[in-house]
Amino acid sequence: MISSHVLQGLPAFIRIELGEKALQRANRAAGFDVELIEDRNFFIPQRSVVGFVDETARVLGDSKLGLLLVPSRNIAAYGTFGRYVTEADTLGQAITRTIATLQYHSTYDGLSVATAADEVRLSYTFALAGSRGYASSVACAAAGILLSLFRAYLPDHWRPRRIELDIPTPCHTSPFEDVFQCPVVFNAPAVAVVVEGHRLMAAPRRTSRPIVTFEDVARDRRGGAPRSLLDIAVAQIRAQLQAGDVSIEDAARSMDTSVRTLQRELQQAGADFRSLTSAVRIERATELLMGTNVSVTSISEELGYSSPAGFSRAFRKVKGLGPREFRSMDPGHD
Repeated sequence: MISSHVLQGLPAFIRIELGEKALQRANRAAGFDVELIEDRNFFIPQRSVVGFVDETARVLGDSKLGLLLVPSRNIAAYGTFGRYVTEADTLGQAITRTIATLQYHSTYDGLSVATAADEVRLSYTFALAGSRGYASSVACAAAGILLSLFRAYLPDHWRPRRIELDIPTPCHTSPFEDVFQCPVVFNAPAVAVVVEGHRLMAAPRRTSRPIVTFEDVARDRRGGAPRSLLDIAVAQIRAQLQAGDVSIEDAARSMDTSVRTLQRELQQAGADFRSLTSAVRIERATELLMGTNVSVTSISEELGYSSPAGFSRAFRKVKGLGPREFRSMDPGHD
């Protein structure tokens, strides 16, 4: 699972460059409407991200979609996580922060730093490295994110010593060097940016910065990125619900499994998809009732209930009160 912030700008890019139909195809490959969640704090399967960009690359007819995305990647736009990382006092501290808080951004991805002689290598391993679509899109986009961290601290004229990519050597390497503006090494063990050692002491280019703490990141990502099957299923349901439609078929595809396998594993964990979906709907309904003035009818429609009466029955069964009664208990509402 990975934060939906990684999708920053992708739907708009697809709509502008390829059109609405291409965006719809990419959304189907992801399993839900990506545009509706990209700027929210959701966790989605890495498989959904790969499927989304792979379908986009196919429509584009360009195996180097990732290269087109490199200039627009920006870790500072990754919500609280990104702000905490880029507000460190030095580049070295920013790297340390990134490694320490990656658990609040993604599940099973890896980040490490190594020094040798006068070089520093920041390496990133993606949970689905090597999967279909990874070489053409994800690896380069990941390198672009790493570069954005360095560029938050280093001058415009700075260039890395080299970029390392864990993908096969392409027939033409010059487009990679043109985009990254440095030598590029292929067949590496991980995506990496290699820089001079003294760069770690660089101060941030921004001078006026709000204070963000490790605890802020932790609160924003309660418990970190999902790891258990139940947590992953709940996160997937929450993302689908925000996008307007919940389907076990789409959830299974995004989680890279079959419907039968997902049902069996949920049963072994003492749960089922329907009950989890109902629980997430009631949780979301509670948030909307307490935190907004949206009408009960609109909330019912938003959450996919067949009627306001059906929503009221489901809500009362869990909370012991109807939606309007529950809302009236909140002093923030009239």
